[in-house]
Amino acid sequence: MPDSTSPHFRYVEAPDHPGWMSWELADPTRFNSLFGRFLLKVEGGIARVRMVPERIHSNLSNHMHGGALLGFIDIALFAASRGFGLIEAGTAVTVDLSTQFLGGARIGEEVEAQVELLRETRRLLFLRGLVVQGEEKVAAFAATIRKPTAP
Repeated sequence: MPDSTSPHFRYVEAPDHPGWMSWELADPTRFNSLFGRFLLKVEGGIARVRMVPERIHSNLSNHMHGGALLGFIDIALFAASRGFGLIEAGTAVTVDLSTQFLGGARIGEEVEAQVELLRETRRLLFLRGLVVQGEEKVAAFAATIRKPTAP
């Protein structure tokens, strides 16, 4: 698998997870860093993006806060798009994100966004997916990303 580091993101093989890529923001003072490292693997047209929610991501019920879950989904869309080879990093933006919360995600247990590309146009990516924790469905989502503007 290729190693790739941009000024903004590190996208390299994860030595502690064979077959997975590590995807994280290079600048620890930016929002994405609140979530730590993401793991990414593309299999059969589905990008699997993983993270482990910690106490900082929790609500008072000790589940992943809805806002943290939305943040995870949003970041997973970009990690998946990178995994599909459709964008690098930089100025791509979320145009819309529709989410249906289906259940709570427990803290300290890995969550996975399973992202599928529905369509690509010259400027847009249309994606959908599920967030799961083990066998449980946590959320369903659909989103549109505007690709970065060429320099």
